[in-house]
Amino acid sequence: MKLGLLLGYKGAPGGPDMELILEAERLGYDSVWTSEAWGSDAVTPAAWVLARTTKINVGTGIMQMSARTPTCAAMTAMSLQSMSGGRFLLGIGPSGPQVIEGWHGEVFGKPLKRTREYIEVIRKIFAREKPLEFQGEFYQIPNTGDGTTGLGKALKTIMHPDPDMKIYTGSFAPAGLRTAGQVADGVQPIFMIPEKAELVRSHVEEGRVKAGRSTDLGDFDIAPFVRVQMGDDLQACRDTVKTELAFYIGGMGARNKNFYNDYTKRLGYEDAAVKIQDAFLEGRRAEAVAAVPDSLVDETALVGPADRIKARIKEWQAAAADGSIGSMLLGIKDIDTLRVVAEG
Repeated sequence: MKLGLLLGYKGAPGGPDMELILEAERLGYDSVWTSEAWGSDAVTPAAWVLARTTKINVGTGIMQMSARTPTCAAMTAMSLQSMSGGRFLLGIGPSGPQVIEGWHGEVFGKPLKRTREYIEVIRKIFAREKPLEFQGEFYQIPNTGDGTTGLGKALKTIMHPDPDMKIYTGSFAPAGLRTAGQVADGVQPIFMIPEKAELVRSHVEEGRVKAGRSTDLGDFDIAPFVRVQMGDDLQACRDTVKTELAFYIGGMGARNKNFYNDYTKRLGYEDAAVKIQDAFLEGRRAEAVAAVPDSLVDETALVGPADRIKARIKEWQAAAADGSIGSMLLGIKDIDTLRVVAEG
């Protein structure tokens, strides 16, 4: 099982914590992942980290598709891949309607169809078999529609990218997981329970079968986000993680359209998901945090003293042994925790 480091999406003055990242590289972590919401973008810090490291892979987890055309995403990926000696990993995803329509001003509709078209365009660019032509629902290349000049020309990239560059999607809903299995090389669930890995794996396998691919996931990376909070006070560690979980489960979406809330219910926490959302949307944030069950934190995160974290890692390794997990992408903010997880 490979280990990755999550940098988050808020951005930090002076850039990413390079001391932490360089120690991860020294310890043998496989990857570092940037992200974006409505603040720092994912690409700039990825370029920063690639420029200051030599071995570790750096990926975007995720780049919001509606923020960029697929050709722009491909150009970015080719550039970072070339400049880093092949260490860039491309992660893309639809985000959610609150961000896409409320921040980017784009229409969110049909995110899975957009994902399939987006990746198909990128794959065509990477393959360089002929000048790019694509006529889909979302993307028409060359564009000859209303208002165009009629001068658009099919082009083939002048770069020579790796045609097999890995593409990840950010997803955890059944349909999104099936889409990932169908068209991507990996998927990044926002959180996951290793003992219930089948809730993710089964849908990925369905997508692969639909695409005529093997259900053997040796060439596919299920890479969940895993929050980590180390300390002697177990409850204090849990409570720190609960704050973030309450925000996603309760507030990242509308009452009738919150993908994180739906996912929490599928993990077996139906009552808690309702309570968290009710409290959060009614402005009772402390109650929302308190409504997050200790067991949900224990199952999806690594919390508490070092020995407890190492013991829990064994359960993740068991899921990795049967191919249900390829990587753990870890939310770690200090070097001591970074080392403990590497030792586990």
